[in-house]
Amino acid sequence: MRAVAVVCILQRYSVLPGSCMLSSRVRLVPTTVRLVHSMICNSSSSFMDLKALLSSLNDFASLSFAESWDNVGLLVEPSPPHPVNTLFLTNDLTEEVMQEALRKKADLILSYHPPIFQPMKCITWKTWKERLVIRALENRVAIYSPHTAYDAAPQGVNSWLAKGLGVCTSRPIHPSKAPNYPTEGTHRVEFNVNHTQDLDEVISTVKGISDVSVTSFSARTDDEEQTRISLNCSQQALIQVVAFLSQNRQLYQKTEILSLEKPLLLHTGMGRLCTLDEPVSLATMIERIKRHLKLSHVRLALGVGRTLESQVKAVALCAGSGSSVLRGAEADLYLTGEMSHHDVLDAASQGINVILCEHTNTERGFLSDLRDMLGAHLENKINIILSETDRDPLHVV
Repeated sequence: MRAVAVVCILQRYSVLPGSCMLSSRVRLVPTTVRLVHSMICNSSSSFMDLKALLSSLNDFASLSFAESWDNVGLLVEPSPPHPVNTLFLTNDLTEEVMQEALRKKADLILSYHPPIFQPMKCITWKTWKERLVIRALENRVAIYSPHTAYDAAPQGVNSWLAKGLGVCTSRPIHPSKAPNYPTEGTHRVEFNVNHTQDLDEVISTVKGISDVSVTSFSARTDDEEQTRISLNCSQQALIQVVAFLSQNRQLYQKTEILSLEKPLLLHTGMGRLCTLDEPVSLATMIERIKRHLKLSHVRLALGVGRTLESQVKAVALCAGSGSSVLRGAEADLYLTGEMSHHDVLDAASQGINVILCEHTNTERGFLSDLRDMLGAHLENKINIILSETDRDPLHVV
């Protein structure tokens, strides 16, 4: 039994991994056999091609939900093919974190904040962000950032932040719009055409305009058989369509132009407005937030007329920097990482309490949940590890 086990293990390294031969000449103690077998199992763990992994990550949380100003997705790509065995999670990719990722043999770094945001005119050793790119390419490590796509996702950062409030219902403050509907165009133009000859000319002309899709169907108006033309077009194409139709006054006067809006997604979007099942005092809410974020201190601005015993029923929150997202939201409390001084004053003047926890303290704890969710989503095909050196740059002293 001992000899059989050992030779089978050695065959794992051969050209024919499925074969197994007996040999009485190979002799190892059982302890060594188990150790070698363990090492081989670890070294042969599965991996995913980078492109396939990126597709799975987009299925988990679509990059289309990211804000238009953001820089999300694959930021650094080694030459393909690029197999990924180890995915390394961090909130911020600093040089210290990069060193850790290289020590742990990361193939892909998922950095919540994009380390590349402003365009780079050169890649030299002068600045720390340029050095990150150089180190990544030299060591064949890809870099990916989801940022605001994970803010908006139903299972994303803001939903995790809301878990610290207690039992509540929540909805996005600014809901995202469905990315794939309507599939074409920003406007719909509809009108009726009477005569067959006119119909052929009209359809031929509008089909010749870029970014226009045309459909037609029979219609009856004032007991007269007509053809209804419906076309979807872009904003730029709309100008050309209108210019053509305006040449026929009778046709143009009966034209309807509709602005197409994509439907809102109920559970996806920026920020969260949370309504507690049972209101609690502001003091109790502060302790819950500190416990959830593992913080000893937070910054508090009391709303005008409020005290620590004032009741909190509605909380508007936004991980990171929440000024633009929270502004105007009706709530008893604003919770975010940072806000401008004047936005804090504005909220307090309306009787709204404000809790600030520093930017990344409202995000970093999410990565532990993300590790578990991605593990399940990727069916444990790759190793997923969490940075131990990633930390908030600010400290209370």
